[in-house]
Amino acid sequence: MDIDFPLVLVVLTFATGLIWLADKLFLRERRLTAYRASGTGDAVDEGSPAESEEPKEPYLVDLSRSFFPVLAIVLVLRSFLVEPFQIPSGSMLPTLEVGDFILVNKYAYGFRLPVAGTKVIPVGDPQRGDVMVFRYPEDGQTNYIKRVIGLPGDHIRYRDKQLFINGDRVETRFIARLPPMELRREDLGEVEHDIFLTMGRSGGGGEGEWLVPEGHYFVMGDNRDNSNDSRYWGTVPDELVVGKAFAIWMHWKSLTSLPSFDRVGGIE
Repeated sequence: MDIDFPLVLVVLTFATGLIWLADKLFLRERRLTAYRASGTGDAVDEGSPAESEEPKEPYLVDLSRSFFPVLAIVLVLRSFLVEPFQIPSGSMLPTLEVGDFILVNKYAYGFRLPVAGTKVIPVGDPQRGDVMVFRYPEDGQTNYIKRVIGLPGDHIRYRDKQLFINGDRVETRFIARLPPMELRREDLGEVEHDIFLTMGRSGGGGEGEWLVPEGHYFVMGDNRDNSNDSRYWGTVPDELVVGKAFAIWMHWKSLTSLPSFDRVGGIE
């Protein structure tokens, strides 16, 4: 079973915050009153340590007071500013490799409520060519990363490994043969980026035509013949958008290997 980390973080933050606040406003005073009434808090000599002695805080209160500020900071940073992710598959090769640790800008497409994902402050919208993290439309929970190809209202056609947007052919130029892959450079207008095509595989699968609905985005992996994307399960609604991937900060393929920083840099 997958753990919904954002939900767990929100619940823990609010729970520790409420416990800390309740103790500060009500419970601490009651605890002090009961302690003094019992006689254990009476001082023998003026200025002695017993004069300022307080009863020990309950374990849960002490734990909440210690963890609440940390959880609150993590919640704010993760929900509204920057969130780290790890790349688990090769669908975005050659741009992103398995084991890349990336940073995602959470406010590039507007400030959204944690867990719900509802946009509360519009800032911007996904643009063609952006590398975008979103929640998989078929379960609403699993994080996916793909490149934005189609914007609301666009007509997308993909046939014989060739992409068309609104009737215009998207130009690519040959870079190298890296069997079984062919490396090409794709021009999406404002963004140029590398893609992989599998040599010797005719058609490539995922062919068809699509009209992108309002408030939705058509996304594809850069590893065109090895990507589960909008060609197979449809468009991404805006409410499932998480943020814009903008940097690789570490590469660590597995626990049996050492972390590497050779791939640190921006994502095009």
